[in-house]
Amino acid sequence: MQPTAEFDPRKVSSSLLRRRREGALATLLRGSGGPYCSLVNLASAPDGSPILLISRLAVHTRNLLADPRVSLMLDERAEGDPLEGARIMLLGVAAEADPADVPQLRRRYLAAHPGAADYIDFSDFALYRIETSAAHLVAGFGRIVDLEPSDYLTDLGGAAGLLEAEASAVEHMNADHLGTMNLYATRLLGAAAGDWRCTGLDPDGLDLQAGRTTLRLPFPERVTTAAALRDMLKRMADIARAAA
Repeated sequence: MQPTAEFDPRKVSSSLLRRRREGALATLLRGSGGPYCSLVNLASAPDGSPILLISRLAVHTRNLLADPRVSLMLDERAEGDPLEGARIMLLGVAAEADPADVPQLRRRYLAAHPGAADYIDFSDFALYRIETSAAHLVAGFGRIVDLEPSDYLTDLGGAAGLLEAEASAVEHMNADHLGTMNLYATRLLGAAAGDWRCTGLDPDGLDLQAGRTTLRLPFPERVTTAAALRDMLKRMADIARAAA
């Protein structure tokens, strides 16, 4: 079954990766190799790769430590028939985060799940990153497609300057520009007014969250530096104000 002409699988799949905060994780049972599925919370790395905070006491963690192959299902959680919403199945391997990446991944995970601050430092918990090798997207009739990582992950090439500035930029926006975050959500994305905050950013866009509701604001073009980010955020704010 081929995607219809107006369907953009890259946009749909990357949006799901950025917005979903929970998913069904499938691992292989130690010993028998049988299928085992569990519900996990997640966030996204700068390139969109799923981040998990899991305990070594959990069955799924013991499974993936023995065999790192996993799959992860994320869905749109649409009202009505859940099969009418988009969903994506990711295939890959899960590995504990590189120590050099932990500060950034920790910050992004806690931005998505503030309550995890109560246990993230427990000795049995660790951050894991799923390195995906393929995905299968189902977004309705005629909208079923297999994807390569380049189809749904964000290219971070040449964006070191932006990634270095991400933490301070997110902190600044949430401290001084909550009104602008609300403009982005309401006037550009059609959401209801709320306590919208930025949880992360990357070359392709901005992630917003109010409570358990999440949004993805894509940029019209890629940004790779702190200066380009400032210009883009101002540009998007001007567009939002003009949309009143």
